[in-house]
Amino acid sequence: MCACELYLETGLSGFSMRKLAKNVGVTAPALYRHYDGKEKVLGDVVREAYHAYQGYVHRALQAPTPIERFFQAGEGYLDFALEHPRWYKIMFSGPERLGMKELPDDIEAMGLGVHQFWVDRVRECMQVGLLKEDDPLQTSLTMWAHAHGMVLLYHQGIFPMDREEFQSLFEQSGARMMNGFATPSFAAQLEKLYIQGQTAP
Repeated sequence: MCACELYLETGLSGFSMRKLAKNVGVTAPALYRHYDGKEKVLGDVVREAYHAYQGYVHRALQAPTPIERFFQAGEGYLDFALEHPRWYKIMFSGPERLGMKELPDDIEAMGLGVHQFWVDRVRECMQVGLLKEDDPLQTSLTMWAHAHGMVLLYHQGIFPMDREEFQSLFEQSGARMMNGFATPSFAAQLEKLYIQGQTAP
């Protein structure tokens, strides 16, 4: 899709209907016959970003245990964020940045689906005694805020390091943050796996 390619190449600041028409090989008026405006095109780009993201994290559902699903989903999240930074950015751009008053219902539903996916991963870890019993919604929001903040700082160049170094920092920082949510036995496992530099299950 040319709109996705243009966005991935230029980002939001460089995206325009005129540039898209040129890339497609048509005039801008011809393009407007298919789309009401830039916000409609960007809506399709957001949809494509969500589909790509789902491919990265939903494969974790094939893992047999809650802890494996939790870790593999986290790995998929980080891989997507690092390999597709523009897609990652547009997924978490408010509607006003996309020229919209509000997100279309289907995109809103995609966002809610992503959110529910993480709540479910947290809830099942609580159910098997890995995380302390608490509100899965509030716990998942705290975990995501930490992960999202780390990714944004890296994307903005605040952490001057290569991908491998950042991934190690991300995992160690996440393990320290999660110690507050973990049961004692799982906290010890996190310490062993990440802070001491061993390998996740």
